[in-house]
Amino acid sequence: MPVFSSGIRHVFKRLQRNMTSESLPSHYTLPSGDKIPFVALGVWQVKGAKVGVAVETALKAGYRHIDGGWIYRNEAQVGKALKASGVSRKDVWLTSKLWNAFHAPQDVEAALDDSLAKLGTDYLDMYLMHWPIARKNGEPYDKELTENPYPTWQKLEEMVARGKVRNIGVSNFSVRRLENLIGNPLKIRPVVIQVEINYWFPQPDLIEWAKEHNILVQAYSPLGGTSRVEDTLNVPEIKEIAEQLGMTPAQVVLSWHVQRGTVVLPRSVTPSRIIDNLQVSALPPVLFEKLEMAATSHKLPYQRFNPSKNWGIDFDIFD
Repeated sequence: MPVFSSGIRHVFKRLQRNMTSESLPSHYTLPSGDKIPFVALGVWQVKGAKVGVAVETALKAGYRHIDGGWIYRNEAQVGKALKASGVSRKDVWLTSKLWNAFHAPQDVEAALDDSLAKLGTDYLDMYLMHWPIARKNGEPYDKELTENPYPTWQKLEEMVARGKVRNIGVSNFSVRRLENLIGNPLKIRPVVIQVEINYWFPQPDLIEWAKEHNILVQAYSPLGGTSRVEDTLNVPEIKEIAEQLGMTPAQVVLSWHVQRGTVVLPRSVTPSRIIDNLQVSALPPVLFEKLEMAATSHKLPYQRFNPSKNWGIDFDIFD
């Protein structure tokens, strides 16, 4: 199990150069010393009894990373499934996210406590600011706290100091917003940025920036989002690589993500797919570069998930 003390960027350049089709790193070591698994089960948009089935299936198959969030409204089911699985809490990486309505410093701890109670645990391995938008009663958003989330971040740092959270990061932040945050006198820097990344929206510049700043990238909607999964799995280059290596197209794409240096968060409620999605392996360098070139050079449009208009804000969240 590799330790990445010299920074993400240099380690992954070496990994991509030396990898065979045999192995990919299973974990990444954060500055805290905690080891975060590279493949997680995402539970966004998973509802009802399907949540428990998906989580139990994943844990029994060998997953040790569950990515959730308060706004997903399924944390209680995740907690019950974790308990029912028989897997020890200490062996499972649990992530949750602070929702927009709770960015005011006085609201952070209560929101965290609600997630902890529903998950049936007294700590989180990772707590992320879900979006850079701070909601405010009677207004679309709190302009001051949205532009400068440092007061919210200070409260997250306090939660780490008190042992309720082990690591903290952000989700759906642009580079500008993340640079704005880390420009403050932080006690703890963000260790993770979680964003949408897939074949249609590969974000190579963001990944490179994050590696240079020793921030781990997590990729949600890694197969292209609900509307583009089939398109992704039918990309000629992906199908050709899958056939050549005896892998499924989904396994090829997920392996490509991990080989790029990103934690991957596939979401499924189908037991066979959940199990298959964990079976990632390194693509030979020539095939990795072939897929990377195809992903970063195609001109087909892709509309990323962007709730800016639905939330009634007068700017693009990702600007």
